[in-house]
Amino acid sequence: MFVVAVIALVVAIWPRSQDATSEQVAPDPSVANVTDAPVPASQLAQARAQAKVADCPTSGLAQGVSSVLRGVSAPCLATGAAYDVGAGTAGKPLLINMWAVWCLPCRRELPVLQDYAKRAGDSVTVLTVHAVDGAKNPFLVLKFLTEIGVTLPTVLDTDARIAAALSAPKVFPSTILVRPDGTVAKVLPQVFENTDAIAAAVETNLGVRT
Repeated sequence: MFVVAVIALVVAIWPRSQDATSEQVAPDPSVANVTDAPVPASQLAQARAQAKVADCPTSGLAQGVSSVLRGVSAPCLATGAAYDVGAGTAGKPLLINMWAVWCLPCRRELPVLQDYAKRAGDSVTVLTVHAVDGAKNPFLVLKFLTEIGVTLPTVLDTDARIAAALSAPKVFPSTILVRPDGTVAKVLPQVFENTDAIAAAVETNLGVRT
């Protein structure tokens, strides 16, 4: 329940987008101190064990020469180890979801993404990326995911390199669809309410029926 309290505190002081239909949230750097507070290693290990977040994907396929994620690394939430995002996701259609613990619409959308990942199977790689604001506190991210029952592979964008590579908007949640060659097919700054909507976006922009 302390996670709910922290999120409520952050959301209470977070400026919301004026677009009522999107319900998206824009970050405020002044809140970073709330979400980036460090925790002991023992607590972090326990949180990882409880969360059971999936390890970051490894496709084993060659990267496209034009891949926007080539050379981009970030911590994998499941292990804390550096993860080569471009190499790990190469050669397959990719859905990246940019989110954050302080984003209430993200809390609603992430379970839908998990359902979609099960539906898509091996056809589409689904990877979530926690935004830079709050990414330095994996403990809070793990507790948040545990609370909502989401185990999707997650990367922490601690230096905002992933967002920069994808030209991701600074509103959350946002979904970026990436072709197997690593080029961006579509940036979708919206909240997906069901798996059919995600599947339609994937088919339209990546040509994959799921």
